[in-house]
Amino acid sequence: MSIDRIVMAFAGFVILASLALTQLHHPNWWWLTAFVGANLFQASFTGFCPLATILKKMGKRSGAAF
Repeated sequence: MSIDRIVMAFAGFVILASLALTQLHHPNWWWLTAFVGANLFQASFTGFCPLATILKKMGKRSGAAF
């Protein structure tokens, strides 16, 4: 899998997990959903993604975006 697909899969997983935690544990887990969304938004403009940087250092294959 390329870095792009890994980033999208990880973001989707974190969003779904935080939504589940909001329902099962405490409503403040919405902040994690907001953080992931904000990070995806800024990465679309700047091209900077902390996870993509880590994955590059791990030797994962680059995609079109990262």
